[in-house]
Amino acid sequence: MITKNLFDKVLVDPVKKGADTLYVVSGYATANMTVHHFNFLKKNYSKQININLIVGMCPYDGIAVSNHKAFQQLARVDFHDHFECSYIFNPPQVHSKAYTWFQGKNPFSGFVGSANYTQNAFSKSQRELLIPCDPKLGFDYFQSLISDSIYCTHNEIENFVKIYRDTNYSLRNKEIIEKQGTQPITYEKTDFQNLPPVRVPLLDHEGNVQKTAGLNWGFRQDKLSKRNKNEAYIQLRPEVYKSDFFPVRSIPFTVLTDDDKTLICTRAQKDKQGHAIETPQKNSLIGEYFRNRLGLPNGAFVTKDDLMRYGRTDVDFYKIDDETYFMDFSVSAHNG
Repeated sequence: MITKNLFDKVLVDPVKKGADTLYVVSGYATANMTVHHFNFLKKNYSKQININLIVGMCPYDGIAVSNHKAFQQLARVDFHDHFECSYIFNPPQVHSKAYTWFQGKNPFSGFVGSANYTQNAFSKSQRELLIPCDPKLGFDYFQSLISDSIYCTHNEIENFVKIYRDTNYSLRNKEIIEKQGTQPITYEKTDFQNLPPVRVPLLDHEGNVQKTAGLNWGFRQDKLSKRNKNEAYIQLRPEVYKSDFFPVRSIPFTVLTDDDKTLICTRAQKDKQGHAIETPQKNSLIGEYFRNRLGLPNGAFVTKDDLMRYGRTDVDFYKIDDETYFMDFSVSAHNG
């Protein structure tokens, strides 16, 4: 029975021993956990694995829009060759948690127990347990659920699985949610009128766009001659990075935007708090996002005039929960 260091013993050690593909059945799961798992193995062991995930409790609870859109982003873009995610849509719901590792086409190791595929379950904030099991049986169980599942990227996914706004998504308030019904899965500033925003400047202390940092980080000079000019990050002021508004460094969180995009982010730079926000999968993603909003081509140098012409020089962040945020860069938000 494994009750301590679950992340290392269940999600890392098999890879160190040669496993390369993971099949997960989990009642609940998060895209942030998926990113954390991928990035940890890549950064610490230079390993690229494949993950196949089935989320089981969707017939009962549906899924929050932030998590759904983040899963779609991972499956379509960030890890499109290495990640597949499906939701159970035919009842009864699946509350099981099973992890099956393969090495190539061969079953390698397996685990079952209480831990969902979430950052909370594989951290020290909850007590969970997993026990080794026959990986062939684990894989057979995974396959038995495929016919009752649907890919998160399916064009008509909303017709099979209820997708709720995060502001209404709560397991404790399921009856209220069912009475309200499925709502449009986009956000506006008014959805967060009861949440105090944190306004983050895109200009430095002197009121300028940094020339080789921030939105123009890709223009710094070093040994990487083929650096992507879109590389960027959002610099945080001390009053923000010293607070607990954002997760600490290396903990992924989902950012929904006012124009209906999804960014998987982390804090980065300097100490464990992290003094900036970046997109860890590719630092260019956040730079591409802002250049697109500003009407600039990819790789363009961003100036203060570009921001002034657009209509604002900062962004507002709203905290939905500890792993989910809404970023508003709309001109109406700034002027309203």
